[in-house]
Amino acid sequence: MDYEKLGLKAGIEIHQQLDTAEKLFCRCPTCLRETSERNGEFHRYLRATESELGEIDRAAREEMKLVRKFCYYTYDTVCLVEHDEEPPTPMNPEALEVCLTIAKMLGMTPVEQVHTMRKLVIDGSNTSGFQRTALVALSGALPGGCRIETICLEEEAAQRVEDETFSLDRLGIPLVEITTAPCMRTPEAVQEVAGHIGMILRSTGRVKRGLGTIRQDINVSIADGARVEIKGVQELDLIAEVVRREVERQVNLLEIRDALRERGARVDHTVIDVTALFAGTKSSILKKAKAVLAVRLCGFAGLVGREIQPGRRLGSEMSDYAKKCGVGGIFHTDELPAYGVTAEEVACLREFVGAAEEDCVVIVAAGRERAGCAAEQVMVRAEMGLSGVPEETRKMLEEGNSAYMRPLPGAARMYPETDVFAVTIDEEHWESIDIPELLTDRAERFVREFRLDEGLARQVAFSERLPLFEKAVASGVRPTLAARTLLATCRELARDGVEVARVSEEEILALLSAVEAGRAAKEAIPDLLTELARTAGGAGTPGERVDAAIEKMGPAVSQADVEEIVSRIVAEREAFAREKGMGALGPLMGVVMQELRGSVDGKVISETLRRELQRLLS
Repeated sequence: MDYEKLGLKAGIEIHQQLDTAEKLFCRCPTCLRETSERNGEFHRYLRATESELGEIDRAAREEMKLVRKFCYYTYDTVCLVEHDEEPPTPMNPEALEVCLTIAKMLGMTPVEQVHTMRKLVIDGSNTSGFQRTALVALSGALPGGCRIETICLEEEAAQRVEDETFSLDRLGIPLVEITTAPCMRTPEAVQEVAGHIGMILRSTGRVKRGLGTIRQDINVSIADGARVEIKGVQELDLIAEVVRREVERQVNLLEIRDALRERGARVDHTVIDVTALFAGTKSSILKKAKAVLAVRLCGFAGLVGREIQPGRRLGSEMSDYAKKCGVGGIFHTDELPAYGVTAEEVACLREFVGAAEEDCVVIVAAGRERAGCAAEQVMVRAEMGLSGVPEETRKMLEEGNSAYMRPLPGAARMYPETDVFAVTIDEEHWESIDIPELLTDRAERFVREFRLDEGLARQVAFSERLPLFEKAVASGVRPTLAARTLLATCRELARDGVEVARVSEEEILALLSAVEAGRAAKEAIPDLLTELARTAGGAGTPGERVDAAIEKMGPAVSQADVEEIVSRIVAEREAFAREKGMGALGPLMGVVMQELRGSVDGKVISETLRRELQRLLS
């Protein structure tokens, strides 16, 4: 697509968990727990509160269409603040310091006072019905001219376990929200900006790592479309594809709008009860429904079933809206007969509701109240189709598609938090914030100082193992040995099913030190890590466990032993050695290494074998 001609504008909001000792508004640890470790649960019903102007936010009003009972799992590492049964404590100073550090790295200007606000959220992810958030700094810059608008410090939401059940271990973990201006004009630019901000965040060394610790919300619009926020993009490599598919969706919706206008299409706002028509149906969904209601969309035939994203149609959008009422979805005549509904039933349906050939009929099946609500939602979304692209918040689906979540929130969503004091950021405090080395600069330094090749240096700098690598090098381990062990060897063992994650950092350091001291060969590292993973949690210090693993590998092999083994292997294969000459070095090296099983450094074996071949051939 010609994104410039389409007028693409995109911005991004990045949410990153901070690696602090305590949560943002209580003293609980920021550790995650298994749901099997919970020590209790409780339930809540959430409803929206009015803003200071007496208004209810439109997104919250949408969430209230269905009354839901939420269940929360609690643990011995959460407190009454997470339960919303105790006022919050003052803002975590460690979290604020990390947030200010990030702001300074982005060239931002801090606010004079940090005031905490309440952001209305009644989807169950917060027990209180709101999320606490605070504006910390404004107006930053990125390479290429893109602007950072704000950075906020807020509390993480509860983790959804399934349906209406949430886990409170994550609730309250400090989170920074970085918002850019809509200054990106291509999908690739959005992904590049997200990657750069992610690099800055990791450069602090004070953010959590792993799946779910960072999320991107992407704001996308085109010239004749509308601003849409796509939430929950966790994979950096998918960002460009998400933007491409949203542009595709908006272009297709605009084409559908034009086609509807040409036809003079309209929505018949009469909801028709067609339950009796399906009394003898073989469709299991319609058969068990208490009510089947129909909506006639005049002039919509063929367009409700039109694809707007791969595998998604305008009918999918209508279904998303209907699901807000608790129904499973919708049927429409662009896709029927199907799902057990016969051609005869479709013909009877069209005749009963008075549908012409150019009309589409949508049916919903559920309890009467939910079906009525869903039919109204279908009409709302159909009316939007006549206007083009609705402004809305969407959730990311697999492979880059998205689905409707709720309307974009308005100003009524925010109101002051009266239980948390403001925090003053004076000039002295701001000047005391140190800026850490960027990971890109660190990678360049590793090339200069440690003679690592550029690819390996970048892998190390961006790896979660970076702190361990720097500890190993500081203790005297060769940088190349440390890097290849932590990145290549550990990754390969994990792929083979070895639980390398069970080996502690202290054990890895002790193992690398043993190799440097000559007590183990570097070729033995995979076997030693495998043994340490197998015996993880055993008695003794890390050094003692490493010594035990080395001892189990067998007694140390002396240089004299190596020479004897090499001499024997060459003698047994003398004809081969004479035929290949020094070209026999590689094949014979494999034979010797297999016999010694990593108990001797490969360099020692290679030199010994080379000397023996030269002696034989001379």
